[in-house]
Amino acid sequence: MQKEETNIPQCLGLIMDGNRRWAKAAGLPAFEGHRRGYENLMDLLAWCKEAGVRHVAVYAFSTENWRRTEDEVGYLMQLFRMVIFKEAERFKKENGRVKFVGQKDRFEKDIQESMEKMEEETKDGEYALYVCISYGGRAEIISAIQKLSKEKTPEEIAALTEEDFGKYLWTAEGKEEMPEPDIIIRTGGEKRLSNFLTWQSVYSELFFTDTLWPEFSKEEFTRILEEYARRERRRGK
Repeated sequence: MQKEETNIPQCLGLIMDGNRRWAKAAGLPAFEGHRRGYENLMDLLAWCKEAGVRHVAVYAFSTENWRRTEDEVGYLMQLFRMVIFKEAERFKKENGRVKFVGQKDRFEKDIQESMEKMEEETKDGEYALYVCISYGGRAEIISAIQKLSKEKTPEEIAALTEEDFGKYLWTAEGKEEMPEPDIIIRTGGEKRLSNFLTWQSVYSELFFTDTLWPEFSKEEFTRILEEYARRERRRGK
């Protein structure tokens, strides 16, 4: 179902690129870049709430990120643990809801249990954060096909609409299906989506900035929203 267009994006997708380069330029270890990136994400969520953006999807850890060094992956796992333990109460207090999207079964059991607990404790929040973790757009589509093949006959699958298929994606699980992102921002200078929300991003407005994620500011965010408001979204018409 196509929603009514407004000047404020209902859902914002974010590729937070540049943490390691920021750390290297500052003479710091890579994990300091990730820590600073996390702090900036919390700032951005406040900016989104102030601007009226109710849904934010962030690319926190891709399926390919497992191939990074053992030390970096280990630090990121500890960062995930810290965030999950630390932030649940904060999200509840600020009317936030958290949903983890991706191959959650690839994480250690304590992280899986903590993710489930945080989702349950924040399920009634109005402002949603979708954390794409061990996520890849192609893997999500394959997972949806595998679910369909177990639940429906070939004839039923052949009769599916795009809207029907979307309900089998990871972003559709839980209390509320994630809206397709109106806007996707990628920091760090690269101009590609890198397997992020492959199905959901077909009509997203794309914004690429050279700013490294830890340096992304409220002023730049505001300029992007202003540019988004000036764009005419025809959706192929």
